[in-house]
Amino acid sequence: MSSRHVVRRASEEALVGLGDGYTRWSIVDETVPGAVHTGFAICALAPGASVPTHVNWFEESVYVLSGSAVLDTPDGAYLLGEGDYGVVATGVPYGWRNPGSEPARWARMQAPQPRGRFDGDTIAVPPLRHGPVRPVDPRDPRNRSFGHISPAHMEPGKQSQDLLAVSASMRTALLVYSGITVKMMVDSDLGAELSTMFMVQYEPDGVAGPHDHPFEETYLILEGATDATFDGTTYRLEPGDVAFAGVGCVHSFTNAGNGPVRWLETQAPQPPSRHSYRFARDWTYLRETVDREAP
Repeated sequence: MSSRHVVRRASEEALVGLGDGYTRWSIVDETVPGAVHTGFAICALAPGASVPTHVNWFEESVYVLSGSAVLDTPDGAYLLGEGDYGVVATGVPYGWRNPGSEPARWARMQAPQPRGRFDGDTIAVPPLRHGPVRPVDPRDPRNRSFGHISPAHMEPGKQSQDLLAVSASMRTALLVYSGITVKMMVDSDLGAELSTMFMVQYEPDGVAGPHDHPFEETYLILEGATDATFDGTTYRLEPGDVAFAGVGCVHSFTNAGNGPVRWLETQAPQPPSRHSYRFARDWTYLRETVDREAP
């Protein structure tokens, strides 16, 4: 069976220049076996640089890793800084510019995967008119596409109304189980239709047993270390490392340190309402049950 997973180390980062101070490290693309719905990359924009206005035949989600940049959209111009995230729907014109003095870096998820034979499913369009630049404000009811998250938002014991208010309110309340916390970021509530983006944190005792999905997943490690197993091969993943698991890839995670391990995760297509997870333990239990019930 061909491999259904890929691991890329932070030391392998290779930013390719795309003109005018815009560079990209393409991690999951058409060269990755089993990847169809996922286009994942790390992007960087130098001070004073810009990405011209364009439209995509795919959905794009972003999470700012460092620095800040302005995202121009038909709804207005938004200044995205570290911890801000958002989604641009298919067919919506947008462009980037960095008016600051520091480079901006962000993780980018595209779904479905852009196709090289169709010019990356991207078309240049006339520039948008620049209006007043607004910061991302999750509490503003007019905000339909953006949010903010920080490490404090992942701590179950530190949740408060004030903290929830600056992380898109109760829509992104923590899911806590088995030493694991999950906080949704980009999903259908934020207007996404083809993918999701969320934050995951494992405490030292956090464990997720072997399982697989009917969709693709990508993981960008932000803090700590995890021992991740993909189809029987175990990798120690640390900050800056990226892993991809295709449909049917059996994977599991354990915290490999004494503190929390935190990563950004994406899924494409969006999970179905039922049977998103196929845990190996459940099917082992079923086989044992059937054997016991056999005449």
